[in-house]
Amino acid sequence: MHYLVISFSHKNSTLAQREKLAFVNDAAKIEMMGKINNHPQISESMILSTCNRIEIFCSCSHVEEATEYLLALLSAHSHFALDELKMRGDILDDYGAIHHLFSVTSSLDSMVVGETQIVGQIKNAFKLSAEHEFCGLKISRAMQFAQKCAAEIRNVTEISSKPVSVASVAVTKARECCGTLSGMKALVIGSGEMSVITCKHLSAQGVEVSVMNRTMSKAEEIAKECNAKVRSFSEIARAVNEYSLLFTATGSITPIINEEMVQSCSYDRYWFDMAMPRDIEVETGSFGINIYRIDDLKEIVSTNIGLREDEARTSFVVIGRQTAAFFEWLKGLTIEPLIKTMYTSAYACAQAEAARVIDKGFIPKEYEAAVEKATQQALKRFLHPFSDRMRDASDPLRADALISALSFLLNQNDDQTPPTQKSYKGS
Repeated sequence: MHYLVISFSHKNSTLAQREKLAFVNDAAKIEMMGKINNHPQISESMILSTCNRIEIFCSCSHVEEATEYLLALLSAHSHFALDELKMRGDILDDYGAIHHLFSVTSSLDSMVVGETQIVGQIKNAFKLSAEHEFCGLKISRAMQFAQKCAAEIRNVTEISSKPVSVASVAVTKARECCGTLSGMKALVIGSGEMSVITCKHLSAQGVEVSVMNRTMSKAEEIAKECNAKVRSFSEIARAVNEYSLLFTATGSITPIINEEMVQSCSYDRYWFDMAMPRDIEVETGSFGINIYRIDDLKEIVSTNIGLREDEARTSFVVIGRQTAAFFEWLKGLTIEPLIKTMYTSAYACAQAEAARVIDKGFIPKEYEAAVEKATQQALKRFLHPFSDRMRDASDPLRADALISALSFLLNQNDDQTPPTQKSYKGS
């Protein structure tokens, strides 16, 4: 069994490319996981699709075959050439895959290091997969350790002491552009967590916020929570021309704002499109509008990474230790039953031999218990150093070889043998 991750993120692909690769709703993810799990070499799968990353995490029995199949599915889904996907995507297996999962869950791989939104996103990805039975024990084990790793990092570092998200970075950029936001008016379109965070940050800056969403009740909930006003979505064509600041973060498959809606204004406007696929289909500079999309926020993100560099180094030490602990734990799940089987078989032989010598009259009947105990103790003393060395095998390749050999000698099924430490990168 192996773990495998195929990742397309802000580190290796542009926003436009991620838009084509994205899964815009749960139905699309469910359909894709169904296809993934149909492959005979893949037993479990999970899909994470956010504005900054599209990743497939799976358990498979053959890394190369599973990788080729997943890339072919992504090629058909996105209409990207297979060779381009191989060249651009990060393909990680086993130790690399688990290390990556722990890094993502701990927000160390995020555009904004330390942001807290990713934790909920990856929990939702796992929940969706589990509810539809696309993942089981193998991914559940990895997710359990990933959450444990993220919790430890939050406890031993201050990397999330000041929660930051793409939304807060957008508000920071708006303040840089305008000098001050106090007294300004802003329109926020969308009802997800990104919109809530945006409203809260804007309100804290003294901005008069209006919220808009296709479902009025959801907009009203956010407005109540953030002390904002509500605008009807039917007014969108007029509303986009009435605010200096505009923030969008909807789940729409198609753009909700186009150039036909936009009118010239006498004041500067700053629009922040935080959605993926993008909400705004207007060219930057048109009608004097300054448009900032997710990838345009990297300058602020880079500053953020610099400020958190020391905390990140400490965090990666934790991730490395937790990754090693995870595979040590997996190894134990397989080693211990085999060691137990070895001892049980040995004790059965001792018992049979004691019974044989008693039956043959070589030793008086009254010494049967003593003979059995002596033979068991001799076998235990003989096997003890072997079992200790198997438990202590730190090299995964050596541990796997030992487990496979012992499984063969004991006639045990070794399908659950832990993965070896190796790496496969598409070329």
